[in-house]
Amino acid sequence: MNVPLHAADCSNLLLSQLPEEEYRQLKPFLEWMPCPLKSSFYQRGQTIDFVYFPLSGEHSVLAIMENGSAIEVGTVGYEGFSTIEALTGNSIALENVTCQIPGEALRMPIGPFLEAMEGKTALRDMVYRYLYFYLAQVSQSVACNRLHTTEERFAKWLLMCHDRVTGDEIAITQEFLADMLGVHRPSVSLIARGFQQLELIRYSRGLVHIVDRAGLEEASCECYATMRKRFVQVLGKPRH
Repeated sequence: MNVPLHAADCSNLLLSQLPEEEYRQLKPFLEWMPCPLKSSFYQRGQTIDFVYFPLSGEHSVLAIMENGSAIEVGTVGYEGFSTIEALTGNSIALENVTCQIPGEALRMPIGPFLEAMEGKTALRDMVYRYLYFYLAQVSQSVACNRLHTTEERFAKWLLMCHDRVTGDEIAITQEFLADMLGVHRPSVSLIARGFQQLELIRYSRGLVHIVDRAGLEEASCECYATMRKRFVQVLGKPRH
């Protein structure tokens, strides 16, 4: 697959909103790549050589503990890029970044990316809008993890994943769902079974099919609606 010829043809939200001339200058540095499930972009402490603009799927930012357990601390989809620490001028990854929902991305070497961010450019404006949204998402997640039930958070994360895929089917593993929610896999099975009995989803063999999105929104905590509203305010209309 080739890099989109025009900005408007790009399914990454940040790149799609660039002026055509600015996108044309970036295009030689953009490289299309597939993002299979579990592919690793960065590990904590690794040098950042590229930034990744997802076209589809989801990149998960994972904090890994000494005992090997993990919990998701941030997510990146078509609305943004990995990794935001590149904006600080520090070329070291803070956390692991892994593809948890397969898709595609455009990658760009860090040098040309930082050069394109110099001065008053549309890319700089869009990237810092996204940074604001990403930090708001992380902040909301901290409160959510402390105050809301696992079932509410499960519904919220399914909705966030649904927003980042085309169609109603999400390729997602129990292991990822456990990391995402900070629980053990048997708990994920019980919750998924309950949602399936309520006919909100169908779940089998690593695939979640969204049956009743409105019902999921009712089952979710307030955090999903809060972040969706923030998305519209800062980045524009979501896909769903």
